[in-house]
Amino acid sequence: MSGRIVVVGASMSGLRAAEQLRAAGWTGTITVVGDEPHMPYNRPPLSKEVLAGKAPFESLAFTPKSAAADVEWRLGTKAVAAGLDERTVTLDDGSTLAYDGLVVATGMRPRRLRCPGPLAGRHTVRTIDDAQALRDDLTRPGVRVVVVGAGFIGCEVAATAVGLGVTEVTVVDPLPLPMVGPLGELLARALLARHEARGVRFALGAQVAGFEGDERVTGVVLADGTVLPADVVVESVGSVANVEWLDGNGLDLSDGVLTDEQLRVGGRPDVVAVGDVARFPNARYDGVPRRVEHWSIPTDTAKHAARTLVARLTGADAEAAPFSPLPTFWSDQHEFRLQSFGAPALGKADVRVLDGDPDGDVLAGYHVDDRLVGVVALGGHKAAMGAARYRTQLMKQPVPTA
Repeated sequence: MSGRIVVVGASMSGLRAAEQLRAAGWTGTITVVGDEPHMPYNRPPLSKEVLAGKAPFESLAFTPKSAAADVEWRLGTKAVAAGLDERTVTLDDGSTLAYDGLVVATGMRPRRLRCPGPLAGRHTVRTIDDAQALRDDLTRPGVRVVVVGAGFIGCEVAATAVGLGVTEVTVVDPLPLPMVGPLGELLARALLARHEARGVRFALGAQVAGFEGDERVTGVVLADGTVLPADVVVESVGSVANVEWLDGNGLDLSDGVLTDEQLRVGGRPDVVAVGDVARFPNARYDGVPRRVEHWSIPTDTAKHAARTLVARLTGADAEAAPFSPLPTFWSDQHEFRLQSFGAPALGKADVRVLDGDPDGDVLAGYHVDDRLVGVVALGGHKAAMGAARYRTQLMKQPVPTA
């Protein structure tokens, strides 16, 4: 089998795509392009174990499967343009790669606040370098920390900072509760109580207007004029899809890369997308295309997209069952864990306690039209195991048909 598949993006999604292309039978060339100089590594520990100093940076690296040992890696090189009609990808060193098949795996980057004030002392958490710089600042004596954004990363960083002995940690968010988007009000209130009990302060329903300081940040200015003293600011205000290199090809790039139910991009059978940059319809639910920024998605999308692409390139093209993954997420904060299976965000209007109590270990079920669509556990190991018992039930539910 001859030809080349180019994978643009060298994080976990790119690695899993390369491995799954081999598993699907592709024996031609695979070239993976990535803008970071590092081989693919595990990102979730960056805001937890690594930031806390409990795991070395070297422990994050993935070991590629032996079948992918011959993959060509072009690291420290960024894709800047693509010609999908010509089947080419242009890199920032001026070179051009021709391909027979293309995998879009460029992922996300942190959104930054566009507010007046100094940049020094302001951090995001996405890369190894980000985490190292933040850890250096958090371990300075007497630092005051403001985390902007009460989502996954924001809450994890706040918990880690408290664990490092930081006594002044404040989380700012325009929403009324932390993580209310993925969790809904019931568990978001329980999460808030747990953080506050461990010393984290919150400024909820608040917007950031700017930053005080000359060369380095000394405070966070809120829209109502309140100033929160800060030596370290962590911006966790969402993500931006890395799709600019695909401009000019007539694709829907309004929120990541729109795909069909087989993860094909723009109606092109030779282009697929994987990971959190892919906005795909999930046949398990309502079929509305959405991006999913969970750890399981790179592997799930890579398996399906690789089969789709290799079948096309080898002439074995046959319509497979629609992509219908069961999303999974977890988040370790302080000594407790959030563990979820399914799509709880779709069922926030009908949340029921399945086991336990919100003041202790609790397991909540999320429903749409009386159908269980997701579960979330909050608490210790027992609660997380309770959520896992529902995974099989959620997987066995029949996928709705149109």
